[in-house]
Amino acid sequence: MATEQLDIHALAAYLHLTPQQVQRMADRGRIPGRKVGGQWRFNEAEIHSWLEERIGASDDPEHLDKMQAVVDRWSHAQDSPPHVARLLHPDAVEVPLQARTKGAVIRRMCELAERTGLLWDAQRMAEAVAAREELMPTALEGGVALLHPRRPQPSILGGPFLALGVSPQPIPFGNIDGHLTDIFFLICSTDDRVHLRVLTRLSRLISATPLLSQLRAATEAKEIVRAVEENEQLLDQGQT
Repeated sequence: MATEQLDIHALAAYLHLTPQQVQRMADRGRIPGRKVGGQWRFNEAEIHSWLEERIGASDDPEHLDKMQAVVDRWSHAQDSPPHVARLLHPDAVEVPLQARTKGAVIRRMCELAERTGLLWDAQRMAEAVAAREELMPTALEGGVALLHPRRPQPSILGGPFLALGVSPQPIPFGNIDGHLTDIFFLICSTDDRVHLRVLTRLSRLISATPLLSQLRAATEAKEIVRAVEENEQLLDQGQT
């Protein structure tokens, strides 16, 4: 997808804000942009990264609900948000996860993803995920990491899907506050906009339901899949 340059009015429409609000955010350095000929211009890829950081940094369900609405509008999506349970491929679930270091986790998660037949180059995906982790770790405070490359990898993927591994013991995975990590999602996307929708949906599921504790108690892959399905139903029914 070609990178688009947005003006204030286009970005305001994407974010469901007024042009005046976007103007103030840009003037105060709260959103990435640059002036061209005295007018603010915004790079679509940079806005994608900014939205991703705002999603990943939050564990507030209300804020994440709002972000879901933003990314849905940004994606021009009229349908319901993508379902995590439908994207979670059973062949890409492992409990206990057979990896004990950060590098081993990244490699193993990509190997699991490759088992689906939808990822054609596990090594290349692992390199892209590792590069993203060097740029900014994806490990959150709750002991979960949402692994993904910096940009989608359509050339080595047959479609969007998720892999999931649960480690028997938490390990250091780069969380900035020093929290250990034992649950690892790998988000495989072919499109920036789909990636943001999946990331937001997954973040909401993690923050608003007891999913993580159930994943830690699971002993086999089918329990994992069932826990995701049940908690996603609770999320959709507003029973969280």
